[in-house]
Amino acid sequence: MSGMLTGKHALVTGGGRGIGAATATALAAEGARLTLLGRDRDVLARHARARHGEVAILVNNAGIAVSVPFPKLDEAAWASVIGVNLTGTYHCTREVVPAMIAAGAGRIVNIASTAGLVGGKYIAAYCAAKHGVVGLTRALATELTPKGITVNAICPGFTESEMLDRALSGIVASTGRTPDAAASALLARNPLGRFVRADEVASAVVWLCRPEADAITGQTIVIDGGEVQH
Repeated sequence: MSGMLTGKHALVTGGGRGIGAATATALAAEGARLTLLGRDRDVLARHARARHGEVAILVNNAGIAVSVPFPKLDEAAWASVIGVNLTGTYHCTREVVPAMIAAGAGRIVNIASTAGLVGGKYIAAYCAAKHGVVGLTRALATELTPKGITVNAICPGFTESEMLDRALSGIVASTGRTPDAAASALLARNPLGRFVRADEVASAVVWLCRPEADAITGQTIVIDGGEVQH
């Protein structure tokens, strides 16, 4: 344990699986005390125990996606995707910011997506939500950085996770392709030629929370193997 974040209370949403779980593990290795939020209590309990104290690090990771042609995107699905990805980020951030302002320090890292930077077929709600997360990140950085709080977004591409597994299963079901062919289709324009690993995203989160990242705020850091270059 390097201890660069020793004693800091980190709250990670969607902390039971995928990027959230990898982030929790990486933060713990740096000495952070963890509180994890998610939908599966048993899964969360395997990673960390909730602790009390003001939050010094917030990682807004919880997210859901719906893949459907826009004419079939009903209001309930739209509201659900916007609610979890964007409104959830708003609520969690609003809860921790007053204490961060009082402390004169804080780190907020929003897990957005490359879908927050470019459009994509059949994911209109997800794109809208993640573009909103990127916009919120930039606005909050402008407002909160003078108070000692950095706010950044990480935009992963397709990352090894249950969400990716569901996307691949959907492609297989709708097109009749094999799982390997479905994966190849998603990676067709990816120079790296593979999916992002959750620990690669987690490493970037931890870096943004370290003291050497004090001057980094309002940024969108893309981790996608070079697929989206902006």
